Amino acid sequence: MNNLASMLHESAMEHAQRVALISNAGRMTYHELEQAACSLGNHLRSLGLGKGDKIAIMLPNCPEFVVAYFGVQKTGGVAVTLHTQSTSYELAYLLENSDSRCLITQQELARRFEDIRETLPLCRHLITTGAPEQPSSFRDIIEKGPSTIDLPDLEGDDPAAMIYTSGLTGKPHGAVLTHRNLYTQSELLRTIVNSDETDVGLAVIPFFHTFGAVANMLAPLRIGAGVVLMDRFTLDGIFAAIEKEKVTYIAAVPRLFLGMFFHDKAANYSLQSLKICITGGAAMPVDFIPLFEGKFGVKIMEGYGLTEASPAASFSRLNMPQKPGSIGIPIPGVEAKIVDDAGHERARGEVGELVIKGENVMKGYYKEEKATARVIKDGWLFTGDLARMDADGYIFITGRKKRMIITSGFNVYPKEIENVINLHPAVQESLVVGKEDLLRGEIVRAIVVKKPGMHVEERELLKHCRTYLSSYKSPREIEFAEAIDHPEPLP
Repeated sequence: MNNLASMLHESAMEHAQRVALISNAGRMTYHELEQAACSLGNHLRSLGLGKGDKIAIMLPNCPEFVVAYFGVQKTGGVAVTLHTQSTSYELAYLLENSDSRCLITQQELARRFEDIRETLPLCRHLITTGAPEQPSSFRDIIEKGPSTIDLPDLEGDDPAAMIYTSGLTGKPHGAVLTHRNLYTQSELLRTIVNSDETDVGLAVIPFFHTFGAVANMLAPLRIGAGVVLMDRFTLDGIFAAIEKEKVTYIAAVPRLFLGMFFHDKAANYSLQSLKICITGGAAMPVDFIPLFEGKFGVKIMEGYGLTEASPAASFSRLNMPQKPGSIGIPIPGVEAKIVDDAGHERARGEVGELVIKGENVMKGYYKEEKATARVIKDGWLFTGDLARMDADGYIFITGRKKRMIITSGFNVYPKEIENVINLHPAVQESLVVGKEDLLRGEIVRAIVVKKPGMHVEERELLKHCRTYLSSYKSPREIEFAEAIDHPEPLP
């Protein structure tokens, strides 16, 4: 059965005693991971939760995230993976909009839920994780068992996960990803970079991010590889983990590789085990790739994706010529073309919108038929990114058709931030834009017009934003202006 519920079971049968997860908490084998996921699945069923029910997971990269994710799959439920920086304001919308019936999170994050619990009639269950010395309902559930479970009947089109992505209107949309979407994506490490069970990946990108979930969780666990989990980290910690755990590949955003390159203590560590680096989530500076490869003797492969594509859509190949600035060619099972505003395909070399079709395209936005219809037309996903395709089929991103900022691999839509800034009583209007930044790709910058006679300082507005918005969405710079010259609306 090609679904995520059976995928872990199959890996555990084949690689029972191989180490699946490596973290500060110790090592967990495939057999132990499977047992823990089954135990959680049984508990969720005892709560009356089953196929199609939404279970929210707000956890960092830790063993409990992986157990929770697959525990939900064991019931046929839908894992709603939420950013750990989500504020109570954001969490209230996400849990209500997703119809989540249970939240799994850390003890220290649970207060954000308790503050809004009474406003959420559907989300009645809370399961918390904790350090070894802390109470943990999650740990109690895993230890209680039973550690086997009857798997549900699942079809490829059944939803497996829901990941929220910012929307043009200012409210996030829940992208519904199916078992077919994610199961086919889990093949990519094997098919694109020839990985196998002897590989060890370094999980730095959060699992609640689609790229992190596929490249650093689903894909290695599909083939029996090991995963080194990192939540809070330093560059020294990353280099030390590569050396100690013999990490063979890293899949991360450009910021990480830029940091590695400029780290003044890099020469103190051995990177002999590292075979390949995979970059995505944002554009990698073209001139930087050969510098990184020359310094570390490790090849960087660049890909492209978006949440709505589960996420990977194109990738460079080891056995094909590398073209600087290209995001490669479509992955197996995916078609891509460049179209004009009327949807007609453009000639090779001409710029237009990149559209894709394949088994990776999401089912749609949850409860958002109109928003879904705007981006999926006749099976083609309209990405909102401008690109060109050369004579060899290589794709080059040239810009964006939509108002969007990509900061450290996370998509941010200005409208959502503008709505929050405009809530402040001293603000008349605002405009949010992206500003180029070497390490983050872009940072969020806001231009604000104050109401006549009102006074507000940058520090107060920044605090206001952090109250309502995750830190990566909050502006890093605010400029006050007398008036705003708004950009032309997009077609």
